[in-house]
Amino acid sequence: MNGYVFADPFALNKYDDEHSEREDRWILLGKTLSEAILVVVHTFREVDGTEFVRIISARKATKQEKQAYHKRCPK
Repeated sequence: MNGYVFADPFALNKYDDEHSEREDRWILLGKTLSEAILVVVHTFREVDGTEFVRIISARKATKQEKQAYHKRCPK
């Protein structure tokens, strides 16, 4: 995985209400530079005043998730 999914202008990033009891978690649906569509669960951490992204999990998107992604893209 590369970090491009976080810069993808068509990425969908939503708050994960179900798994945010201990920390705020986010679910990102985005495309890599190699055109793979991924689902990345992540959180943000601050260390000495610098914010970092901590990836909790990443996987290839399902067929339904890919369809949702493509609906966001201009034709």
